[in-house]
Amino acid sequence: MTPIGYVECRQRYRYEAARQASIAPDNEAWIRLDDDSDLRAGLRGLDDFERIWVIYELHLNETWHPLVEPPRESTGKLGVFATRSPHRPNRIGLSCVSLFSIDGGILYIGQHDLLDGTPVLDIKPYLPYADAFPSARAGWVDACEEQIYELDLSAVRTQIEWVAAYAGWDLENFLAVQLRSDPTDAKRKRIVETKAGYRIAFRTWRVDYRLAGAAPRIEVL
Repeated sequence: MTPIGYVECRQRYRYEAARQASIAPDNEAWIRLDDDSDLRAGLRGLDDFERIWVIYELHLNETWHPLVEPPRESTGKLGVFATRSPHRPNRIGLSCVSLFSIDGGILYIGQHDLLDGTPVLDIKPYLPYADAFPSARAGWVDACEEQIYELDLSAVRTQIEWVAAYAGWDLENFLAVQLRSDPTDAKRKRIVETKAGYRIAFRTWRVDYRLAGAAPRIEVL
């Protein structure tokens, strides 16, 4: 297969990508199609859809694993085909993302789990009547209750904006992805406990935070 275009976004590393596009933060990306009049013609009518399927290559993966451990406690290892793990025999990814607009051969999208440079293989419209089955059984996922944490960034908004402007890192997206659930899981994440709470590492940066109040809430310090 030959890619028809590539993703452009601020997320570059695996740990910046959400586990699913539907639970991703309000991030943005662009799909820039190759300079081909036939590809641009193929987009006709797509801008009327609110969501699209993006089929792409998981280009950072070199090996696959028949057994993987999902990011849930007490599940143990499961077969890769029973999970959404990116470590698959064929490096094919599938994400349902928001479509904001189309300009020529460029698609402006949001709420995605893609990485910069991802090769795009195909694009299809999302059809609610054909693609959504809310009552379908979801195996081991149904048995796992996941606590979701609210993220309070009010004390560090200026710092986050500075890092974005001068270092080019999207710390807000990273924190939303990593601390949305299991914010103390040092086994899977670069987290250490501190006197004030916890610290998570992102490249050469460190972010301190604490669990605040009785509700599932995280205050970034």
